[in-house]
Amino acid sequence: MISDSLKSVIRDIKDFPKPGIIFKDVTPIFKDPDLCSKVVDAFADRLKHLQIDAVAGIESRGFLFGLMLANRLGVPFIPVRKPGKLPFSIVKKSYELEYGSATIEIHTDAFEPGCRVLIHDDLLATGGTAAATAELVTELKGVVAGFAFVINLEFLNGRDRLGSFSSDIITLTDY
Repeated sequence: MISDSLKSVIRDIKDFPKPGIIFKDVTPIFKDPDLCSKVVDAFADRLKHLQIDAVAGIESRGFLFGLMLANRLGVPFIPVRKPGKLPFSIVKKSYELEYGSATIEIHTDAFEPGCRVLIHDDLLATGGTAAATAELVTELKGVVAGFAFVINLEFLNGRDRLGSFSSDIITLTDY
């Protein structure tokens, strides 16, 4: 089962990025190419019922499986970046995190109106970053096809924040 395989390698980092936070570190997954393939396979299998025209990966860990998943699905990859990283015309959204605030940006020509965009990141916590990304997708007249996360921190109720954008919220392991 993919959840057990992931939990066997994901490590907890206490007090990162600030005291009181227990960070779920996905980087050990990348030591195992077979596990990486299984992650992409699991996402593709769980998403096969959706029409997906593009995958938006959230900086930076959302780029890792997001690009692999977009390639597997045969659709474009859209980078959602921190401020000042995209060289063309952008729209941006500021939002609150569980430990501060942040801003993300996307190119204004990242996709055509009506495009069905899957939003991907490594971890779903409070849902702030994914919700801000969904707001950018809808602002650019796209449709949020769904969400895909490696990890869901259930106790932070991030799913509740995303349900208004799509009921298709895929996670591979929950804590």
